[in-house]
Amino acid sequence: MRLYIGIDWSQSKHDICYLNPAGSTVAQHVIPHSQEGFWQIENIRQKLGVGVEDCFLGLETTHNILLDFLWEQGYAQIYILHPSKVRSSRGRFRQSAARSDPGDALLIADILRTDHARMQTWQPDHLVTRQIRSKISFVSYLTRQIVSLTNRQRALLLRYYPVAADLFTTLKAPIAQHFIRAFPTPHDAASLDLDQFRAFARQHHYVHYRKLPGMVAKLHQPYPQAAPEIILACQQEAKMLAAILLEMIASKKATLREIKALFAQHPDREIYASLPGTGEYLQPALLAKFGDHRDRFPSPSRVQTLAGTCPVTISSGRRKRVQFRKSCDHDFRHIVQQWARISLRHSVWANVYYSRVRPHCESESHAYRCLANRWLAVLWRLWQDRMPYDEAYHLRQRALRSQPRAA
Repeated sequence: MRLYIGIDWSQSKHDICYLNPAGSTVAQHVIPHSQEGFWQIENIRQKLGVGVEDCFLGLETTHNILLDFLWEQGYAQIYILHPSKVRSSRGRFRQSAARSDPGDALLIADILRTDHARMQTWQPDHLVTRQIRSKISFVSYLTRQIVSLTNRQRALLLRYYPVAADLFTTLKAPIAQHFIRAFPTPHDAASLDLDQFRAFARQHHYVHYRKLPGMVAKLHQPYPQAAPEIILACQQEAKMLAAILLEMIASKKATLREIKALFAQHPDREIYASLPGTGEYLQPALLAKFGDHRDRFPSPSRVQTLAGTCPVTISSGRRKRVQFRKSCDHDFRHIVQQWARISLRHSVWANVYYSRVRPHCESESHAYRCLANRWLAVLWRLWQDRMPYDEAYHLRQRALRSQPRAA
């Protein structure tokens, strides 16, 4: 007998529902988020006399230690349901907006029972891929935090110390944060001479020595001065933000080095390394999104939908409307649009395609998204065939396909 198991997870407990092929509930219980609780799933299955090969399990997240336990027990038919799919299916059992955790577990099990043939099982990637994915996620988080903190710091500096906000190219550079820590007030900066500034630059490995005289001159230029009490109130926060940012910037650099070392070990590295416009970050970032299992994305449209590069078509009767896809992996969309933009510096084909679609797009972002959509189709084919990208071959194939057919 097949058993359809729906799991409504949370941080402290999990509601679980077991359905038979007829849709009848054969068991339903709540387990704590603990090793003892996880074993209750096995105990119920064994009491029902069903093997792991006949169990179909569904839940709404891949980020849960419960998944690791299930894979260790040999469960292969595990399905990850998007929360929006569960929300849109609640009308199966009720018309009101009422919901409960046991009800969601029942709903997930019933979706599996009726729709699992149209869904893909979720399988764990290789250890290296999972490590890369975790570190890519951490770099993405650090990047967002660095941007947020530097924006706050810039607003603070413009209030009491405007010259420090624009002295260096960007506040994200470590030298800018070291400067704020060493010279946290306009008075500290005004007392600097060129020799002292050169010594500071050498200490922190700043290589643009030709800029130093102009920077010192900028520090000595007259500009509006904040009131002493404002300087006193702001300088401590500016120094604390600088310390936090230096730690985050160092952590980001160290994590990127770890990602580079892990990427060098991956068997698919040549595919991603061959892509025009990808570098030490985008190559492993794309690998982390695609994963290792080729059946996860059986067609290019699946990966394009996940990345949000393909639009949504709404058609009814004579009405047809195409609109921006909002439901997607937003990190994935950012990665592929960044790749599309940079690829214009490296790929002839990308420039030809971009110049053709740009007049029909509402914005540059729209055009980059169209180009990213095409790049994903190319990458999907390379990924399926385990072949690196060859620009000359790609151009030849497109030229052949564009030739008129003989009558």
